Amino acid sequence: MPEYCVTGGTGFIAAYLVKSLLEKGHLVRTTVRDPGDVGKVGLLREFDGAKERLKIFKADLLEEGSFDEAIQGVDGVFHTASPVLVPHDDNIQATLIDPCINGTLNVLNSCSKANTVKRVVLTSSCSSIRYLDDAQQVSPLNESHWSDPEYCKRYNLWYAYAKTMGEKEAWRSAKEKGINLVVVNPSFVVGPLLAPQPTSTMLLILAIVKGLRGEYPNMTIGFVHIDDVVATHILAMENKKASGQARMFKLSGALVRDHRDAQSQISILSHMKTSVAARKETTIRIAWTPPRLLRWGSLLSKHLKKCLMTASRVSRRRDSCKINNPCYK
Repeated sequence: MPEYCVTGGTGFIAAYLVKSLLEKGHLVRTTVRDPGDVGKVGLLREFDGAKERLKIFKADLLEEGSFDEAIQGVDGVFHTASPVLVPHDDNIQATLIDPCINGTLNVLNSCSKANTVKRVVLTSSCSSIRYLDDAQQVSPLNESHWSDPEYCKRYNLWYAYAKTMGEKEAWRSAKEKGINLVVVNPSFVVGPLLAPQPTSTMLLILAIVKGLRGEYPNMTIGFVHIDDVVATHILAMENKKASGQARMFKLSGALVRDHRDAQSQISILSHMKTSVAARKETTIRIAWTPPRLLRWGSLLSKHLKKCLMTASRVSRRRDSCKINNPCYK
């Protein structure tokens, strides 16, 4: 049974990956910034099989070599550790861009030094694909498209910029070092919470539900359930056909073409204090096509109603839904 390392184990996707891998009987290693933080790390130790088969290591994305010990000897690495959304008044370079780019390179350097790693699965984002001036002309977008870094900078799309540059550097480094890299590009990930605090995606939904901004733009957005994301990561790691395939997967199991679609899908949204702007006419259509997922045995199973019902349940858990993140206010 292969042994895997999952970086950033307290993150939403990472924690679910650790849980799923343990359930499958794997030996699992994971990295966290502070193994002594019981509030964050405690949930990992409670997973079935964790006592016997989970090892937790201290590592920091910006500390060169800090992943060496965790990665040495494993068969595969899931690199999921990455900041998601940070307050706009933060130092974006230090809090978002550097961890995405330099952190990924640090992990790949550790993989190269280990000499045991057969494959690395990197969690990127659909935001590394969708932002470009001629999206209208090239639509529908697919695995061959990249977000334009200059476009991202022009419109202050710093998360998209960081994920785009981080993924580009990952491919460059993997080619240079001979690393077998596969990339997963999910859209907005939702699902039941393992930790007490909502995820950044859930916070976005809750901010709409709770009316923190008044009126929201009526736009197209894709949601994907955490179960589908985790299954895709594991498929990307274990399916032999994935070897050497650039940007293998595009995930958007539930597409919201209009935010009012969301209102009709879930009762909690029909009572929200937020209004949705009238939709402007547009010919831009971005279709996330998953032919490789289908060809290699994965079918996204969770649809819009399932994704948004999760948000509804979370919103009712008032004690765990205090929105303190300035990004949503």
